[in-house]
Order: sequence, then structure tokens, then C-alpha cells
Amino acid sequence: MFLENDINSAGSRGWIEVVAGSMFSGKTEELIRRLNRAKIAKQKVEIFKPKVDTRYSDDEVVSHNANAIRSTPVETAANILLLSSDVDVVGIDEAQFFDDGLAEVCNILANQGIRVIVAGLDMDFQGKPFGPIPGLMATAEYVTKVHAVCMQCGNLAQYSHRFSDTDKLVLLGEKDAYEPLCRVCYRKVKSN
Repeated sequence: MFLENDINSAGSRGWIEVVAGSMFSGKTEELIRRLNRAKIAKQKVEIFKPKVDTRYSDDEVVSHNANAIRSTPVETAANILLLSSDVDVVGIDEAQFFDDGLAEVCNILANQGIRVIVAGLDMDFQGKPFGPIPGLMATAEYVTKVHAVCMQCGNLAQYSHRFSDTDKLVLLGEKDAYEPLCRVCYRKVKSN
């Protein structure tokens, strides 16, 4: 766990922000918006994503609306610590794909006076808490829950329904593999 002596000697205060929700809810769009605002404020920003996420680009975080920002793909959460020297803001996309050490890494960075902005799925396709996101939501100063639109009824959607029958937890895909559903529609689909 993080230690008191991890706190920046200059006394500046860091914090953790989490943007969580289902697929197609605008998590990455919100992450990019916040990071661009930090850049406008002339803050030094570094962005990371899991190396496994190559859907749109190998070295950019890209939203479903095709907005993009340069990023560094990394294998593990510990790599983020190694690559985050002399920064004001760290952005992390697709956080659910990182190992459980991500919460500790984010806390260490925040204790060093760095603003940490994390975006990721809060639930997997089975509706269960996903990866390190629940731990991050518990320790973050700010949590933003975003919602998609249910593709069956138009209500707020918080579930990511997968079309395929595979039980594999990580299955990268887009609208061909997933759709956002509200609680009622998700339960109907799962009961069939």
C-alpha cells in the first residue's frame, strides 16, 4: 500500500478522478475532454492505456466519436509509475484491463501531488464489478458515473450486453459484439 512519505515534499495535493460506466457511455470522451483542458492550462500530461487495447490505434486513446489523444501503451500498472516522472496529470483509459495493482499505483501518484484521471468499465458483460475499477472508485476523491442509451428501449443504460456466447472475460469489440442495455432490458435478455 502507499506510504505517508510518498506525499510530495512541496505539499501540492493530488487526487484521483474515476469516470466509469458501460460501453458507449462516453467514458473515453470525458477522459479526453479533461486531459485537453489540463493541456490548455499548460499542465504536463501523460496518458496511458493497456497494451492489449488496439481496437482503434496502438498509440492513441480514441473515443467512439473518433476523438483521439496520444498515449503510451503499457503492459502493467507498475509501468505507469516508471513513466510518470515530472507530470502534473496522468490519464488512464480502459482501466478495467489493468492488474489489481492499479489502485495502489494511482494512490502513489496522487500522494506525489499528481492529478490522476481514470476511465473504465465498472461492470463486465455479466454485470459483475470489473477488475480494479471498484477499488479505484472506493479510494477516489471524485467519481463520475456515465450512462449510455439502452438500444432496446431508450432509457439510461448501465450494462454492456455481449452478443457472443463466449465466457472469456476480455473480448475486445465494438457495436458488432456489444450493446448498452438498461437494467430491465438486460434482465430480459439474460433470462432468455
